[in-house]
Amino acid sequence: ASSSVLTHMKSTYKGKVSQAITNLKAGNNQLECKREKIFLGHRDGIWEVKCTDYANNAILGTASADHTACIWDIESGQRLIQYQGHEGSVNSIRFHENEPLVCTGSGDSSAHIWRINLGNFHDFISTGNLNTDEDLMNNNYEGTQIRSADSSSGYVIRNSILQLRDHSGVVTTADWLLDGDQIVTASWDRTAKLWDVHTGMVIQTLTGHEEDITYAATHPTQNLLVTSSKDTTFRLWDFRSSSIHSVNVFQGHSNTVTSCVFAKDKIVSGSDDRTVKVWDLKNMRSPSATMRLDSAVNKLSVSNNVIAIPHDNRHIRLYDLNGNRIARLPRSNGQGHKRMVCCTAWCEDDNAPCNLFSAGFDRKVIGWNIDMQNGNS
Repeated sequence: ASSSVLTHMKSTYKGKVSQAITNLKAGNNQLECKREKIFLGHRDGIWEVKCTDYANNAILGTASADHTACIWDIESGQRLIQYQGHEGSVNSIRFHENEPLVCTGSGDSSAHIWRINLGNFHDFISTGNLNTDEDLMNNNYEGTQIRSADSSSGYVIRNSILQLRDHSGVVTTADWLLDGDQIVTASWDRTAKLWDVHTGMVIQTLTGHEEDITYAATHPTQNLLVTSSKDTTFRLWDFRSSSIHSVNVFQGHSNTVTSCVFAKDKIVSGSDDRTVKVWDLKNMRSPSATMRLDSAVNKLSVSNNVIAIPHDNRHIRLYDLNGNRIARLPRSNGQGHKRMVCCTAWCEDDNAPCNLFSAGFDRKVIGWNIDMQNGNS
């Protein structure tokens, strides 16, 4: 009798463990995640994607290793502009808060400022048939709106308004400071620089990182900057007073910090050490939450307390700021990326058909609809 009881207990235990593992693998998504659109047209990997509003229309910006940056209409999926002013990989793209201006950072060691001038926006939205693309024929995109851009899609800009050149290495990021009169650039030369947009002159060079700077981001409402580095740290810089200085050095990671972004009164950092950490600006000694993952983390983004985490292993996971996993974006039937996912970006326009975008080495941008009503928004 005792033998049969033991056998039953073992069987029950194995069943529960098996079910638990199945649940973990399945992800148990708390948010409904659906692929809505695919944007094709870049000829190499896409390093960064950003969203903004132009003339009451949601637009998308992409920075690519193919030496171009592109502007897309999110609703139609059409490419509106292709910027060809750089001589190297375009590593970042950021929109001015109030003006139709874009800044891009590049592997050619420069940052460029250029203008979005679309005239009558709706004149640029075509209603023709989609272009043929090899990628379309080899993939299952059923139920997804696809726009493939050929060489004649949109118009080309080759000249910038201003070029910022003082770095001795690759510029990984160029971003606008709060008022838009200054730009911050970050580089593999281990420095970040603050520039006057009107004169094109360097105001100050920020030093302290011991290895390449991988990423930089500015605070949306305060004159604060974060920079991340291969030296396993990220730094918080304060521009609110006349004396610019590093407020804090964060040392919680054990490998390259690939990105760090502001999320209200917090900073979220991602690393090649396969962790994402959340830090409270009021208590910066140790992270308030740590997410231990199964793959290196790339350029993450945060919106409505939800972190969108892109991975080397082609997955995208969503966590809340408390470190709770709430979803994994679908990859079955070819829905996701086929190569490393380099970046994510949230779209704050409630009328846009997609509210999250991802891009990577497979040269495509995917637009997702994440049902935030059922999440921790």
